[in-house]
Amino acid sequence: MEKPIGLYIHVPFCLSKCPYCDFYSVTSPDGEALDGYADAVIRSLARWHEEMPGVAADTLYFGGGTPSALGGERIARIIDAAAGYFGLKNAEITMETNPGDNLRQVFTSFAAAGGNRVSIGVQSINQEQLKILGRRHTPEDATAAVSAAKAAGIENVSIDFMLGIPCLNPEEMEGQAKGIVESASYALRLGVKHISAYILKIEENTPFYSRRDSLLLPDEDMTATIYLTACETFDLLGFKQYEISNFAIPGYESRHNLKYWNCDPYLGIGPSAYSYIDGRRFYYPSDIKAFMEGCSPVSEGGEEIIQNSSGQEYIMLRLRLSEGVTNEGYMERFGTPLPRELYERAAKLPSGLLVADSKGIRLTKYGFLLSNAIISHLLFD
Repeated sequence: MEKPIGLYIHVPFCLSKCPYCDFYSVTSPDGEALDGYADAVIRSLARWHEEMPGVAADTLYFGGGTPSALGGERIARIIDAAAGYFGLKNAEITMETNPGDNLRQVFTSFAAAGGNRVSIGVQSINQEQLKILGRRHTPEDATAAVSAAKAAGIENVSIDFMLGIPCLNPEEMEGQAKGIVESASYALRLGVKHISAYILKIEENTPFYSRRDSLLLPDEDMTATIYLTACETFDLLGFKQYEISNFAIPGYESRHNLKYWNCDPYLGIGPSAYSYIDGRRFYYPSDIKAFMEGCSPVSEGGEEIIQNSSGQEYIMLRLRLSEGVTNEGYMERFGTPLPRELYERAAKLPSGLLVADSKGIRLTKYGFLLSNAIISHLLFD
């Protein structure tokens, strides 16, 4: 494999479960469980190194769950093992974390082991909104978390914001767009390099889903206003949009996440972690015990590793990027220009949603609001 892969480590532990989250995680692990999990991850890295000798990685991403719950020493052990097996030369090494945890020691150990990027789940700088979201931290904790990262020498800091948060009363709804301006200014003051801003989606099998009829959520028009305000405000402050939900100071785009949207290879380790290697997609079952006992990854169809990627999949993922899908990139990967019918279908869409020209096809910020419907039309109508 010529191109370096990305490594993703899923850490399925949280101190508490947020009511909107459907990611696989368990709460309140003890030290023995954390030690055992770190050991299992390192064993898995060793096995994959044996299966893919000579393969290098240039990104490593700890996601969760709450990866910082592992503690700095365990995170450092995993980084050292990954570097031994996959090189990690000039790698971007990211750890997700939440404000309010004891982060100074974790960040110090992480940075000493080569970690150079953190993603902090701020979600909101409004205390009432944080309570609604079931978050344990305060706005002051978020500021302290960014400061702790920088004190450890980590300058590449990303923060998450949530858009379309439930309100206590209708009057608060109008203030959400204004709140985005305040959030953007806050990010600029803290000197962060990257912002992820996600529209809240009520997922099945979450407490929010069971309460969905009683939640006071922004309607579609208000959600669109909030999103467009975010896009415009972040841009004015220097955070350029490069993906539907991601904005960065130029040069600080997430190298790891770009692998997903570019259909580049990545290896996911841990329960519920997905991989894309040699055109095949597979995942580990959402079962900590099975993972720690050495289970093998499976495909979504229940069989061992499957399925070559297609032009459709590449187009679908690339259309999440502001750059869109280009004729040059498609030709390089598949040996032909973008299909003619893609342009024919694009021409049938209302103006302002996308741009289709000799370079390729890309969605505008208005198109991003309707991305699922537009991509479905382009690929399947």
